[in-house]
Amino acid sequence: MYAQLVKTEGTKSLEEMTAEERAFQERIDRGEKIEPKEWMPEGYRKTLIRQIGQHAHSEIVGQLPEGNWITRAPTLERKAILLAKVQDEAGHGLYLYCAAETLGVSRDELMEKLHNGTMKYSSIFNYPTLNWADIGAVGWLVDGAAIMNQVPLQRTSFGPYSRAMIRICKEESFHQRQGYDIMMKMAAGTPEQKAMAQDALNRFWYPSLMMFGPSDKDSVHSTQSMAWKIKINTNDELRQKFVDQTVPQAEYLGLTIPDANLKWNEEKGGYDFSEPDWSEFFDVIAGNGPCNKERLGARVKAWEDGTWFREALVAHAEKAQARRMASKVAAE
Repeated sequence: MYAQLVKTEGTKSLEEMTAEERAFQERIDRGEKIEPKEWMPEGYRKTLIRQIGQHAHSEIVGQLPEGNWITRAPTLERKAILLAKVQDEAGHGLYLYCAAETLGVSRDELMEKLHNGTMKYSSIFNYPTLNWADIGAVGWLVDGAAIMNQVPLQRTSFGPYSRAMIRICKEESFHQRQGYDIMMKMAAGTPEQKAMAQDALNRFWYPSLMMFGPSDKDSVHSTQSMAWKIKINTNDELRQKFVDQTVPQAEYLGLTIPDANLKWNEEKGGYDFSEPDWSEFFDVIAGNGPCNKERLGARVKAWEDGTWFREALVAHAEKAQARRMASKVAAE
């Protein structure tokens, strides 16, 4: 979900590879983890930077749709839960920026790419959260899709990314349960509350399906990522698993998936469902979604407002280093 349009170079056969590339691929095929200081193809490094960077940006931007509901949550308990969740998302972004930095890219470079639009974040975060039921839908659907995508990434071939995902997935599972709990309360409440829950499901269903990226027939850049085990499952495989998991949950809530073509297919052991409007997806990715300008503007403002603090940290570190050097010289 957080690598919706990550492009990689074409796949090489073993015969076309150099000796180093062949040895590297054989390590991948054996299931070994690749660590930052070990040799890797440049394409592997660049693909990881793009994917981890986009994932990190998505975690940070993903705080925004929920952050403005912390003070408006209906109870003190709900405020505390939502605050903890938003804090978790910030932590996920930091883990992932650290993982990307091991590949030789600075956090400042990643931020610059986010701010100038050359590096994206997940399309789902460009949709508004209009009411409290939307916060439930985000937790249930968006974090549910995140878990579907991220659990396999615990087996990804790059060590720092794989290890970061272990903790992230544990926390995301709580986020999904928090969202589903909100939807349960809304669906079991007044007719007006249940209608709000249904409306939130209606608006977030197809954007959630888009989170896995384009259909496999249109996703031409996955083959090499799959060979390198940067990506573990195809977009359509993950989308199918998400639908199969989520439909029974909606039925339990007494809510209706907004898809007239949804039906169980006994032969494939899963649901048939309608494709999202991919023209909408590409339009949102291009910067024309409901909240693109608002989301990116908020991140740029936060970065600019924090300039003085980052400069102060650097100045403090430089002074501390100067004092250590002076003490060392005096001791000699």
